[in-house]
Amino acid sequence: MSATKAAAPFWRAAGMTYIGYSKMCADMVRSCLKEPYKSEAAEFEKVHFSRAKWVDGKQPKTTICEDDK
Repeated sequence: MSATKAAAPFWRAAGMTYIGYSKMCADMVRSCLKEPYKSEAAEFEKVHFSRAKWVDGKQPKTTICEDDK
């Protein structure tokens, strides 16, 4: 085994991205919580992002999207 593979994080060795790994960990922590903390933490699962398609070198108005799982 090469030195770089031995030093690689286990999430990368498992074929995951860091974002996927951190999301999985956050889901596990949220599932272990008791009420009322569980319902409060469920609000953090929602993801908000903006999307804009550049046309002719100019950015039109962005649209805000929401993705919850």
